[in-house]
Amino acid sequence: MVNVKDSFTRMRMEQEAAAKKAKEESERRAEIAHRKTKELEEVRSDFFALFTEPNAQLRGKALEGILNRLFRAYGMLVREAFTVKGACGGGVIEQIDGVIEIDSHLYLVEMKWWSTPIGVNEISPHLVRVYGRGAQARGIFLSYTDYTEPAIETCRQAIAGGALVTLCKLSEIVAILECGAERADLQAVLRDKIHVALLDKKPWKEYLSPI
Repeated sequence: MVNVKDSFTRMRMEQEAAAKKAKEESERRAEIAHRKTKELEEVRSDFFALFTEPNAQLRGKALEGILNRLFRAYGMLVREAFTVKGACGGGVIEQIDGVIEIDSHLYLVEMKWWSTPIGVNEISPHLVRVYGRGAQARGIFLSYTDYTEPAIETCRQAIAGGALVTLCKLSEIVAILECGAERADLQAVLRDKIHVALLDKKPWKEYLSPI
């Protein structure tokens, strides 16, 4: 009888321990989800505020930080904006707006908030940065305005040459933020655009909001 009683006691203790662990895990996930929702709300507010900023230089600089916060909220950010300097005091040779990781691949991110379409001259420096890292990095270009057809064709040729670059627009970011985290996932959207660029050699595919 003592052994039976001890067995039931151990079973009850194990069940209570399992229930406690499950509760703690549920609370941990809820806390992570709450923190992500709060971060996205703050990013959304700051991002939309940029559209009222008349100073283009301040607006562009602020955009880097806000989008890097957005990447961080989705667990993708590897490194914020940084510069690469030449050897022996050669000065700055590269300006990288940010680096993110998707499916174990690193992506150099370039962000532009210009009033005119992005052409070949604006795309080319980013392609050079990607080419310069061999097959160790890929590229994502984010623009407020459209891309010219020659710019898209240049990226298509780069893909054929081994430098994968995906083109995005800030309007797509707006659509994702308006949908909310429960209906649109930034990483999933970028992954889909990357697959289209890689498999179909189409660097530009517009994200269509489910709303």
